[in-house]
Amino acid sequence: MSATVSTPSTTPGLPLMLILPMLAAIMAITPLTIDMYLPAMSIIAASFHSDVTTVQQSLSVYLAGYSIGMLTFGPLADRIGRRPLVIVGLSGFLLCCIGLALSPSLKLFMVLRFVQAFIGAAATVVVPGYIKELYGDNTAKGMSYVSLIMMLAPLLAPGIGSFILGFGQWPLIFFILAVYAGLLLLLVSLKLRLPSDAKGAPHSTRSFFGNYAVVLTRAGVKPYLGSGLLCALAFFCYLTASPFVYMEVFHLDKSLFAILFSCNVGALALANIINSRVVGHYGPKRMLAVATLTGTISASALVLVNLLGLEYYWTVITLAPLMGSLGIMSVNSDAIVLMKFKQETGTATAVIGTLRFGIGAMAGPILAFFYTGTAVPFAAIMLVAIMLVGVCQLFTRPGTLNPQNAS
Repeated sequence: MSATVSTPSTTPGLPLMLILPMLAAIMAITPLTIDMYLPAMSIIAASFHSDVTTVQQSLSVYLAGYSIGMLTFGPLADRIGRRPLVIVGLSGFLLCCIGLALSPSLKLFMVLRFVQAFIGAAATVVVPGYIKELYGDNTAKGMSYVSLIMMLAPLLAPGIGSFILGFGQWPLIFFILAVYAGLLLLLVSLKLRLPSDAKGAPHSTRSFFGNYAVVLTRAGVKPYLGSGLLCALAFFCYLTASPFVYMEVFHLDKSLFAILFSCNVGALALANIINSRVVGHYGPKRMLAVATLTGTISASALVLVNLLGLEYYWTVITLAPLMGSLGIMSVNSDAIVLMKFKQETGTATAVIGTLRFGIGAMAGPILAFFYTGTAVPFAAIMLVAIMLVGVCQLFTRPGTLNPQNAS
């Protein structure tokens, strides 16, 4: 059965074609902040008379702060509204960027990275809720558009960071991020006015933990949360293992690795374009099922070509449809979760994001446990994860494993 198609609304301040890029730009502060300073790590370490491995810990500090921030601000967004948290989040993020640029010590730098991630989560955790408000039953379509725009951030951020270093010292990176946040803050303050931001708009009246109880106990949610979690595991396995696979197993140089990595980002982008075009007709559940099938086939082929020890281009050929399938699976499973809630979308987003970052942190240890010096373990883990997504979908079918859930 086709999904009901709802017409996206517009805001008094901005038409839909402009508000979506703005929401994507807000979401992009996280990948930009993570990736833009990567080329400057050795320079930062030298300026603080430290070593690169110590500065690299700031990545883990940032992810920890972001996860805690999502858990904190998700329920608050449901209680007090989204717009105040976007303003608070962008304002705090801006101030932290300035503090990082002026930081006199590595210890303060680390503390500010945590605070920056924590407060920045207040702005990003509300974005999926806005997309659901705009698109209704077509939430997966809106999520695809935003994901497509967001993909440019991690792809371009390291190059932007390197470009900035050509004109100044590493603090300039954080000053430019502060300007970026300031422009977004100005745009949000002047133009972001959705119905849910109006005075007297209904909000959740449940307690902080009550919102989490609703999200985690709502019928039909757990299988899709599980699907998103497993998609994230497969994706982070690729991110973690791809440098080793391409440069150590297949002995490719860094330039070719960068090209192949960009090709897989292109596959994700193409998948989101396709999903945005057809999900309104077929519905997110059917798109999730089809993508799971194509992902299983692609992952099986990836395992096979590596078991046979074939040339690297066979891995490239099988990875492209696999990454595209993962993109469609992820965006539709998240959209289905969000569509099950009216006033708890912030909390639902916090749960999705925290689970995703948590499983992402486990990808490295899992790969290390199954290490064989070949590409087989990472391919096998991706295959198992995608097959388990298929198992999760069995729990959503009425009359099979979960007869009470017809969602």
